[in-house]
Amino acid sequence: MLKETTEYLENKRLENSENTYEIIIVDDGSRDNTVEVALEFAKESNPENIRILVLEKNRGKGGAVTQGVLCARGERCLMVDADGATRFSDLEKLQDALDNEAKNGRGVAVGSRSHLVTTEAVVKRSFIRNFLMRGFHTLVYVLGIRGIDDTQCGFKLFTRGAAQIIFPNMHVERWIFDIECLMIAQQQNIPIIEVQVNWHEIDGSKVNLMVDSVQMAKDLLLIRLNYLLGLWTVDTNTAKKIQ
Repeated sequence: MLKETTEYLENKRLENSENTYEIIIVDDGSRDNTVEVALEFAKESNPENIRILVLEKNRGKGGAVTQGVLCARGERCLMVDADGATRFSDLEKLQDALDNEAKNGRGVAVGSRSHLVTTEAVVKRSFIRNFLMRGFHTLVYVLGIRGIDDTQCGFKLFTRGAAQIIFPNMHVERWIFDIECLMIAQQQNIPIIEVQVNWHEIDGSKVNLMVDSVQMAKDLLLIRLNYLLGLWTVDTNTAKKIQ
Protein backbone atom coordinates (compact mmCIF):
# COMPACT_ATOMS: atom_id res chain seq x y z
CA MET A 1 0.00 0.00 0.00
CA LEU A 2 2.82 2.40 0.88
CA LYS A 3 4.61 1.61 -2.36
CA GLU A 4 1.49 2.38 -4.40
CA THR A 5 0.91 5.57 -2.41
CA THR A 6 4.42 6.99 -2.67
CA GLU A 7 4.72 6.16 -6.38
CA TYR A 8 1.46 7.98 -7.14
CA LEU A 9 2.31 11.05 -5.05
CA GLU A 10 5.87 11.24 -6.36
CA ASN A 11 4.64 11.11 -9.95
CA LYS A 12 2.24 13.95 -9.22
CA ARG A 13 5.06 15.97 -7.65
CA LEU A 14 7.28 15.41 -10.67
CA GLU A 15 4.45 16.60 -12.94
CA ASN A 16 4.07 19.78 -10.91
CA SER A 17 6.45 20.93 -8.17
CA GLU A 18 3.51 22.51 -6.33
CA ASN A 19 2.05 19.05 -5.67
CA THR A 20 3.85 18.60 -2.37
CA TYR A 21 2.76 15.92 0.08
CA GLU A 22 3.38 14.20 3.39
CA ILE A 23 2.40 10.73 4.57
CA ILE A 24 1.48 10.23 8.23
CA ILE A 25 1.44 6.61 9.37
CA VAL A 26 -0.43 6.21 12.65
CA ASP A 27 0.44 3.15 14.73
CA ASP A 28 -2.43 2.65 17.15
CA GLY A 29 -0.52 0.92 19.92
CA SER A 30 0.11 -2.20 17.84
CA ARG A 31 2.03 -5.13 19.30
CA ASP A 32 3.68 -6.26 16.08
CA ASN A 33 6.55 -4.70 14.12
CA THR A 34 4.45 -2.11 12.25
CA VAL A 35 6.65 0.75 13.42
CA GLU A 36 9.88 -0.99 12.38
CA VAL A 37 8.46 -1.82 8.94
CA ALA A 38 7.24 1.75 8.47
CA LEU A 39 10.58 3.23 9.56
CA GLU A 40 12.49 0.96 7.22
CA PHE A 41 10.23 1.91 4.32
CA ALA A 42 10.63 5.61 5.10
CA LYS A 43 14.43 5.33 5.14
CA GLU A 44 14.49 3.55 1.80
CA SER A 45 12.06 5.89 0.03
CA ASN A 46 11.45 9.53 0.99
CA PRO A 47 12.17 10.03 4.69
CA GLU A 48 11.51 13.77 4.50
CA ASN A 49 7.91 13.12 3.37
CA ILE A 50 6.95 10.32 5.76
CA ARG A 51 6.14 10.78 9.43
CA ILE A 52 5.20 8.05 11.87
CA LEU A 53 2.92 8.77 14.81
CA VAL A 54 3.10 6.09 17.50
CA LEU A 55 0.35 5.94 20.12
CA GLU A 56 1.39 4.30 23.39
CA LYS A 57 -2.04 2.77 23.95
CA ASN A 58 -4.64 1.56 21.50
CA ARG A 59 -7.30 4.27 21.11
CA GLY A 60 -9.38 2.70 18.37
CA LYS A 61 -9.54 3.56 14.69
CA GLY A 62 -11.35 6.84 15.25
CA GLY A 63 -8.85 8.01 17.84
CA ALA A 64 -5.91 7.09 15.62
CA VAL A 65 -7.35 8.86 12.56
CA THR A 66 -8.19 11.95 14.59
CA GLN A 67 -4.66 12.23 15.98
CA GLY A 68 -3.20 11.77 12.51
CA VAL A 69 -5.38 14.50 10.99
CA LEU A 70 -4.56 16.91 13.82
CA CYS A 71 -0.88 16.46 12.94
CA ALA A 72 -1.41 17.03 9.22
CA ARG A 73 0.02 20.17 7.60
CA GLY A 74 -1.45 20.01 4.11
CA GLU A 75 -4.18 22.03 2.43
CA ARG A 76 -6.05 18.77 1.98
CA CYS A 77 -6.02 15.68 4.16
CA LEU A 78 -6.78 12.15 2.97
CA MET A 79 -7.85 9.55 5.49
CA VAL A 80 -7.07 6.14 4.00
CA ASP A 81 -7.05 2.62 5.42
CA ALA A 82 -3.66 0.93 5.32
CA ASP A 83 -4.91 -2.33 3.82
CA GLY A 84 -4.84 -1.02 0.25
CA ALA A 85 -8.46 -2.03 -0.42
CA THR A 86 -9.11 1.21 -2.33
CA ARG A 87 -7.09 2.07 -5.43
CA PHE A 88 -5.00 5.03 -4.32
CA SER A 89 -5.07 6.78 -7.69
CA ASP A 90 -8.79 7.36 -7.11
CA LEU A 91 -7.60 10.25 -4.97
CA GLU A 92 -7.78 12.26 -8.19
CA LYS A 93 -11.54 11.70 -8.33
CA LEU A 94 -11.92 13.04 -4.80
CA GLN A 95 -9.69 16.01 -5.61
CA ASP A 96 -11.82 16.88 -8.62
CA ALA A 97 -14.99 16.61 -6.53
CA LEU A 98 -13.65 19.08 -3.96
CA ASP A 99 -12.44 21.43 -6.68
CA ASN A 100 -16.00 21.60 -7.98
CA GLU A 101 -18.09 21.43 -4.81
CA ALA A 102 -16.14 22.85 -1.84
CA LYS A 103 -17.43 26.16 -0.49
CA ASN A 104 -15.45 28.76 1.45
CA GLY A 105 -12.51 26.38 1.61
CA ARG A 106 -14.58 23.63 3.21
CA GLY A 107 -15.62 20.29 1.80
CA VAL A 108 -15.49 16.53 2.32
CA ALA A 109 -15.19 14.01 -0.51
CA VAL A 110 -16.30 10.54 0.56
CA GLY A 111 -15.14 7.43 -1.27
CA SER A 112 -18.11 5.15 -1.91
CA ARG A 113 -18.54 1.43 -2.56
CA SER A 114 -22.31 1.66 -2.97
CA HIS A 115 -22.06 0.78 -6.65
CA LEU A 116 -20.53 -2.57 -5.70
CA VAL A 117 -23.51 -3.86 -3.70
CA THR A 118 -24.60 -6.29 -6.43
CA THR A 119 -21.09 -7.40 -7.38
CA GLU A 120 -19.60 -10.80 -6.65
CA ALA A 121 -17.43 -9.49 -3.79
CA VAL A 122 -20.52 -8.49 -1.79
CA VAL A 123 -22.95 -11.16 -2.94
CA LYS A 124 -20.56 -13.93 -1.83
CA ARG A 125 -20.39 -12.59 1.73
CA SER A 126 -22.15 -14.62 4.40
CA PHE A 127 -25.87 -14.04 5.00
CA ILE A 128 -25.23 -12.71 8.51
CA ARG A 129 -22.64 -10.21 7.30
CA ASN A 130 -24.93 -8.82 4.60
CA PHE A 131 -27.85 -8.79 7.05
CA LEU A 132 -25.86 -6.80 9.62
CA MET A 133 -24.59 -4.43 6.92
CA ARG A 134 -28.12 -3.63 5.73
CA GLY A 135 -29.35 -3.29 9.30
CA PHE A 136 -26.55 -0.84 10.06
CA HIS A 137 -27.33 1.26 6.97
CA THR A 138 -30.99 1.39 7.99
CA LEU A 139 -30.10 2.51 11.50
CA VAL A 140 -27.77 5.19 10.11
CA TYR A 141 -30.60 6.49 7.92
CA VAL A 142 -33.14 6.50 10.77
CA LEU A 143 -30.78 8.38 13.07
CA GLY A 144 -30.18 11.17 10.62
CA ILE A 145 -27.23 10.62 8.28
CA ARG A 146 -28.99 10.84 4.94
CA GLY A 147 -27.85 11.43 1.42
CA ILE A 148 -24.71 9.29 1.87
CA ASP A 149 -24.92 5.66 0.75
CA ASP A 150 -21.54 4.56 2.14
CA THR A 151 -20.47 6.22 5.38
CA GLN A 152 -17.82 3.65 6.32
CA CYS A 153 -15.41 3.56 3.37
CA GLY A 154 -11.89 4.28 4.64
CA PHE A 155 -11.09 6.74 1.87
CA LYS A 156 -12.15 10.32 2.66
CA LEU A 157 -10.61 13.63 1.60
CA PHE A 158 -11.02 16.80 3.65
CA THR A 159 -10.11 20.37 2.87
CA ARG A 160 -8.03 21.88 5.64
CA GLY A 161 -10.89 24.19 6.57
CA ALA A 162 -13.25 21.24 7.02
CA ALA A 163 -10.72 19.17 8.97
CA GLN A 164 -10.05 22.09 11.33
CA ILE A 165 -13.71 22.15 12.32
CA ILE A 166 -14.48 18.43 12.35
CA PHE A 167 -11.57 16.68 14.05
CA PRO A 168 -10.97 18.88 17.11
CA ASN A 169 -14.66 18.31 17.93
CA MET A 170 -14.61 14.50 17.64
CA HIS A 171 -15.65 12.42 20.64
CA VAL A 172 -15.98 8.85 19.33
CA GLU A 173 -12.77 6.84 18.93
CA ARG A 174 -14.04 3.46 17.77
CA TRP A 175 -15.18 2.11 14.38
CA ILE A 176 -18.27 4.32 14.25
CA PHE A 177 -16.28 7.57 14.21
CA ASP A 178 -17.06 8.13 10.51
CA ILE A 179 -20.69 8.82 11.46
CA GLU A 180 -19.82 11.58 13.93
CA CYS A 181 -17.37 13.03 11.42
CA LEU A 182 -20.06 13.29 8.73
CA MET A 183 -22.69 14.42 11.23
CA ILE A 184 -20.52 17.38 12.24
CA ALA A 185 -19.97 18.24 8.58
CA GLN A 186 -23.72 18.20 7.91
CA GLN A 187 -24.45 20.28 11.00
CA GLN A 188 -21.95 22.89 9.84
CA ASN A 189 -23.27 22.88 6.25
CA ILE A 190 -19.95 21.62 4.93
CA PRO A 191 -20.49 20.13 1.45
CA ILE A 192 -20.18 16.33 1.37
CA ILE A 193 -19.64 14.73 -2.03
CA GLU A 194 -19.88 10.97 -2.48
CA VAL A 195 -17.52 9.62 -5.13
CA GLN A 196 -17.48 6.05 -6.46
CA VAL A 197 -14.08 4.39 -6.03
CA ASN A 198 -12.44 1.12 -7.02
CA TRP A 199 -12.39 -1.24 -4.06
CA HIS A 200 -11.76 -4.91 -3.38
CA GLU A 201 -12.15 -7.09 -0.31
CA ILE A 202 -9.02 -7.63 1.78
CA ASP A 203 -8.77 -10.59 4.16
CA GLY A 204 -7.63 -10.13 7.74
CA SER A 205 -10.27 -7.74 9.11
CA LYS A 206 -10.17 -7.40 12.89
CA VAL A 207 -13.87 -6.59 13.10
CA ASN A 208 -15.87 -9.13 15.11
CA LEU A 209 -19.19 -9.13 13.27
CA MET A 210 -21.49 -9.77 16.23
CA VAL A 211 -19.64 -7.96 19.02
CA ASP A 212 -18.61 -4.93 16.97
CA SER A 213 -22.01 -4.62 15.28
CA VAL A 214 -23.72 -4.37 18.68
CA GLN A 215 -21.09 -1.88 19.88
CA MET A 216 -21.47 0.23 16.72
CA ALA A 217 -25.25 0.34 17.16
CA LYS A 218 -24.82 1.48 20.77
CA ASP A 219 -22.27 4.11 19.74
CA LEU A 220 -24.55 5.33 16.97
CA LEU A 221 -27.37 5.89 19.44
CA LEU A 222 -24.91 7.54 21.84
CA ILE A 223 -23.76 10.01 19.18
CA ARG A 224 -27.30 10.99 18.20
CA LEU A 225 -28.51 11.37 21.81
CA ASN A 226 -25.51 13.43 22.92
CA TYR A 227 -25.94 15.92 20.08
CA LEU A 228 -29.73 15.93 20.38
CA LEU A 229 -29.58 16.68 24.13
CA GLY A 230 -26.86 19.28 23.68
CA LEU A 231 -24.32 17.36 25.73
CA TRP A 232 -21.94 17.46 22.76
CA THR A 233 -21.58 20.65 20.76
CA VAL A 234 -19.36 21.87 17.93
CA ASP A 235 -16.90 24.64 18.77
CA THR A 236 -16.34 26.44 15.46
CA ASN A 237 -13.49 28.43 17.00
CA THR A 238 -11.27 25.36 16.94
CA ALA A 239 -10.25 26.18 13.35
CA LYS A 240 -8.44 29.28 14.59
CA LYS A 241 -6.75 27.38 17.40
CA ILE A 242 -4.99 24.83 15.21
CA GLN A 243 -3.99 26.93 12.20
